[in-house]
Amino acid sequence: MQQIKASQENIGLKAIMNSSDRGRFAVDDAAWDEEGDETVRDMVLLIDPRVLDRECLARSLATQDPSLDVVAVSSADEWHKRGDTRQPAAVLLIAGSRKISDQGVGGEIQELAEEFSEQPVVIIADSDDLGQILKALDAGAKGYIPSNVGVGVAAEAILLARAGGVFVPASGVLAMREVINSTSSRVVGLGNLFTAREAEVAEALRRGKANKIIAYELQLCESTVKVHIRNIMKKLNATNRTEVAYKIREMLP
Repeated sequence: MQQIKASQENIGLKAIMNSSDRGRFAVDDAAWDEEGDETVRDMVLLIDPRVLDRECLARSLATQDPSLDVVAVSSADEWHKRGDTRQPAAVLLIAGSRKISDQGVGGEIQELAEEFSEQPVVIIADSDDLGQILKALDAGAKGYIPSNVGVGVAAEAILLARAGGVFVPASGVLAMREVINSTSSRVVGLGNLFTAREAEVAEALRRGKANKIIAYELQLCESTVKVHIRNIMKKLNATNRTEVAYKIREMLP
């Protein structure tokens, strides 16, 4: 009986050992397969001081585009402290409800654009106001995504920026077109009284721009701008710039 019992214990021990070996090899094989299937993903740096918001957006973007490795941090300083030596394929700055014209936001965009000069900086903000979009682009951003779009659109915008393009929302493009058409119609309306160049200067005066600004925008000498202003004043029978601006407003619809 003792021999039978000892034999059964030996059989049980061998079974456990074999089972343990099979488990170990199974884990090793799985790890090997995982490493073999692993592909290098492009890293996107997402900056947002709001923990929940940045974690949710990072997860959504990674789900939408599995080729992205989205790293979410509260600031550029936190990113540097992590010691990650990888270069991001793109940098997302979440402005949220903050305006680009607010103190510090425009400067932060400019600093990121200078630091990551080889990678596009894309802004995500609540507003789709044309003025805010232009300020972001002037600060060095390569894209502006309003928060009222879906994750799919955001992922495509990031892809476009990484390819060298600049993404702006359709609402911003339409607003820009309206501004251009409005300005053009005003200049055409002034063409009955002024020359083409005088009409451009008159429109700039209506907007209250200084001579130096007018000269820079129209690529003229400041002395030439003064000549045009004198001719405009003579044609309008005006005695100063304020009167010129007032009369031009009265002339336009």
